[in-house]
Amino acid sequence: MIYLDYAATTPLDARVQAAMEPWLAGDYGNPSSLHAPARRARAAIDEARERVAAAIGARPSEIYFTSGGSEGDNWAIKGTAWASQERGRHVVVSAIEHQAVLAPARFLARQGWEVTIAPVDGEGLVDPDRLEKLLRPDTVLVAVMHGNNEMGAIQPIEEIARRTARRRIPLLVDAVQTAGLLPLDVNELGCDLLVMSAHKFYGPKGVGALYIRRGTPVEPLIHGGGQERGLRAGTEHVAGIVGLARALELAREEMDQEVPRLSALRDRLWDGLQAKVPGVRLNGPRIERLPNNVNVTIPGIDGESLLMNLDLLGVAVSSGSACTSGSLEPSHVLLAMGLAPDEARASLRLTVGRQTTEEEVDAAVDIVARAAARLREKAPGFDRTSVASGTPARPTEKGSG
Repeated sequence: MIYLDYAATTPLDARVQAAMEPWLAGDYGNPSSLHAPARRARAAIDEARERVAAAIGARPSEIYFTSGGSEGDNWAIKGTAWASQERGRHVVVSAIEHQAVLAPARFLARQGWEVTIAPVDGEGLVDPDRLEKLLRPDTVLVAVMHGNNEMGAIQPIEEIARRTARRRIPLLVDAVQTAGLLPLDVNELGCDLLVMSAHKFYGPKGVGALYIRRGTPVEPLIHGGGQERGLRAGTEHVAGIVGLARALELAREEMDQEVPRLSALRDRLWDGLQAKVPGVRLNGPRIERLPNNVNVTIPGIDGESLLMNLDLLGVAVSSGSACTSGSLEPSHVLLAMGLAPDEARASLRLTVGRQTTEEEVDAAVDIVARAAARLREKAPGFDRTSVASGTPARPTEKGSG
């Protein structure tokens, strides 16, 4: 299997697993108890908190451990809205956010908050000036992700933060795709809340972290015991927390070597697809892009059909569309960028990672090209001459192929 779905999840690094193992069996004390095993567990969590804070330029007291990106986003959005509702009940989120942001925003809308969706341009980028015009005296939160999980656009967070800071509006940055892949400093970014998830940077599944800048009002999402300084109840996942800190530390240490390698593989992948798949188009910006992400539209095919064919041929990728309630829906991210529904359905996301080699990239390009050609042959009414001549073409029927 050629694995090109690192944006979905990454394999657990053996060095991270080794750091976790003592806390999976031998040291099993509850960090909230008072005996020696418990104190060892508490010390491990405190050390991990310090290491995570150091990795992103934060104070240890500003780091809160969660079960992952979805909990972090939900907590940041609902908790900030609840804590600030006397000031206002207006929230702004970008159109290309992960559903972990959009779904809680819709939840707030059902509870009486007003939610404004900030648009993006054709490359999937938020215009800071345009976003600023959406801000109001009653705006209590703005959410813009750092790097998009589907088409890889890196947002101008620093410029956005300058505009929200002037109005003293908290800024939430979903950094699930960029933590461990790009340098992160919460003070340079200017954000007030930041979310990360360990399994995106070769750590364990089921653990994440939420940064909350000191002074940012946030209510708890999970009530119960007094863990995480009374803001997040539940017995801590000690092994997972240790693993998150170690994985983030390793990613930062190896970033200078790994990111250029990933960028070269990404470019090799795109260049190969351009050469062998007539009419293929890149979605998202060419430059301000995650170093591991290639998202393409291949006119004349259905992305889900191509994905399944590639799986049978030994290539693991993701489609630009998702199954919702049993029916195929085009990607909301690609639609927000201006793609037509049939174009969004004809899209594919390929993401490289630590184990990816040049040989795998070249082999994947050949397999994608052959699979796309076969699907195009079956697509009713597809104009093959238009893609052969370099003119973008679209399937004539919804979901063709």
